[in-house]
Amino acid sequence: MPDTSSTVTVPPLPPLAAQAERLIELGVHELAGIPADEMRTFAADSGHGDDGALLAVHPDHAPASALAPLLRRDGKPGFVVTDMPDVDRFTPCTVELPDASLYLVTGLDRGDHMANWSPEEALPALTEDARTPLLLTEGIHWVLQQPAALERNRCFMTIGSRLRKANGALDARTPAIWISNGTGRDGRERRNAPKVGWCWWGNRHTWLSFASATNRRAQ
Repeated sequence: MPDTSSTVTVPPLPPLAAQAERLIELGVHELAGIPADEMRTFAADSGHGDDGALLAVHPDHAPASALAPLLRRDGKPGFVVTDMPDVDRFTPCTVELPDASLYLVTGLDRGDHMANWSPEEALPALTEDARTPLLLTEGIHWVLQQPAALERNRCFMTIGSRLRKANGALDARTPAIWISNGTGRDGRERRNAPKVGWCWWGNRHTWLSFASATNRRAQ
């Protein structure tokens, strides 16, 4: 395996009640067709013994294309790269989601120690450690609630989301969230903006790790 980097502790997430209010403030409840009171009730009923958990909306209700523009960094909105118009076709792969519009993701880790690994190398290692890779939508939710989870040179892939092609094979692209340098088709005006893009399944990047969790559950 490649050399590992030192792990930096990501600041904790806000309490679930505050996370619910954040999503409501951003209009995610309307996007997902979930009443604000339902979101608040879920957070209140789940808020005992779940410190550090992430409140997530099922991707069927709030897809990545709708969530990405809600990200902010240096006052700039997030975006999806132009060559990923099929971003919402990257669906859960080797990941079981609760059958619920709202659920919790527990035991989040950015995976800094896996920087410069390829997705092909990282997935079996995560599985061996009884961890589950984050979905793209879960990664976006994490950064929405804790922007410090996304740092320059310490960004992450979300390989729980994959695109399956018509012939049944998996697309070689793997989604990731990082920070734009404002080059190429991103445009200079997007420098430092949060960016949803992709990397190849077999490639390594020193500045990309692999976000994962220990569990997902509904109430």
